[in-house]
Amino acid sequence: MTALLLALAAGLCAAGAAWGIALYRRETKLPGDLALALEVGSTRTTAVGSAVDRLGMRWAPLVLRLMGPVRVERVRRRLDHAGNPNGLTVDRYAARRAVYGALGLVGALVFLGKGNLLVAAMLAAFGLWWTDLGIVLAVRERKEVIDRTLPDFLDVLAVVVGAGLGFRQALERVSDKYKGPWADEVRITLRQMDMGVSRRQAFDELRRRNDSEQVAQFVTALQQGEELGAPITDTLVQIANDMRRTDAQNARRRAARAVPKATGVVTTFMVPATMILLIAGLFLGSGADLGSLTGE
Repeated sequence: MTALLLALAAGLCAAGAAWGIALYRRETKLPGDLALALEVGSTRTTAVGSAVDRLGMRWAPLVLRLMGPVRVERVRRRLDHAGNPNGLTVDRYAARRAVYGALGLVGALVFLGKGNLLVAAMLAAFGLWWTDLGIVLAVRERKEVIDRTLPDFLDVLAVVVGAGLGFRQALERVSDKYKGPWADEVRITLRQMDMGVSRRQAFDELRRRNDSEQVAQFVTALQQGEELGAPITDTLVQIANDMRRTDAQNARRRAARAVPKATGVVTTFMVPATMILLIAGLFLGSGADLGSLTGE
């Protein structure tokens, strides 16, 4: 009887594996936008990410409907702020939410049945927030890189504009010499202007795509200088100086916040540990009989 049950279980496992492989390799007709999303960034994502996308793309429309248009728009904005890391689009996000959510749900139910509530809660959290965690980290890293790059970029841009080159041509020339998210954003803005988008609207889109105060400050100052007729070179130099001054103030604030944290760590952990070591050393060095204290 046991051998029969084992053979049946092995047969079911083999059938399940074959069915999963067939689903993975089956050519399914997808909507145009989902098929495009599957191709966009296929060379930028990892092999695991591509496999997860292909498995979950079938359920991406259902996930998007369950999310609703308001939340989908919020996710799209966050992906713009993150710079679409590894080719991640809204449809790919929905596909990964489907796969990770299913894995987290199944794992949570299995461990919940075993009575392991901690692991079940961790798996449920993995299914709900793993994809969003990657986006949050990408937004933070991208913002730091842009804030660090922008002042130097503006200094070089001011020199090129001061040499007699037009602002748009100078933007293109300097962005070609830089690498990173800010140079990519500038190139996107230039391509939008090439397609007929007005300069003001293109820079408004640049500000919308980036969750950075320095980018917003740059776009606002640039537009105000254009409206008031201020020399573009002076405007760029002033913006770069203001950004460096803001960075210095933020660094001082971070340092001021770090002092109480370091003091709390020292007071909570290092001082008691040092006292324990000193007291233990005194007792061991004095050769005192601890048995007399306990009456033994």
